[in-house]
Amino acid sequence: DEAKGEIKSSVPLKDIDFSTVDAIFLAGGHGTCVDFHTDPTLKGAIEDLYSTDKIVGAVCHGLLGLVSCVKKDGTALVSGKTVTGFSDSEEEAVQLTNIVPFLTESKLKELGGNYEKADNWSSKVCVDKNLVTGQNPQSSEATAIEVAKLLELKG
Repeated sequence: DEAKGEIKSSVPLKDIDFSTVDAIFLAGGHGTCVDFHTDPTLKGAIEDLYSTDKIVGAVCHGLLGLVSCVKKDGTALVSGKTVTGFSDSEEEAVQLTNIVPFLTESKLKELGGNYEKADNWSSKVCVDKNLVTGQNPQSSEATAIEVAKLLELKG
């Protein structure tokens, strides 16, 4: 019941003062394909957090929230970064390549990300300074743990 109450009282992104936030974590799932890559509030929050050396974490299709983001110099946020996310072969395996707006792996590579992956459905996490990314649902816990470790280091 307590968890249900928390969900019902969730704060909209537009109402959050991100200067008071130490990290953001973008969970995946195919639902994120609908709006993560086009939401200007989410884009602004990620860019602000990243540019102030706060932690940005994303797993699976949550990485779609990063594809429209840029660094202060105007280059793609993932450019030159070691990243992972839902692989093209995993998307093919679930037969949704024609449903998603773009393939996560291909898009990350197109944006200049140094994409790494494990075998399908195996856990894979990449940590590149304050950017933490996980490949697939099997990577969720490990990705969250890496975010927590970075938060501990920041004190």
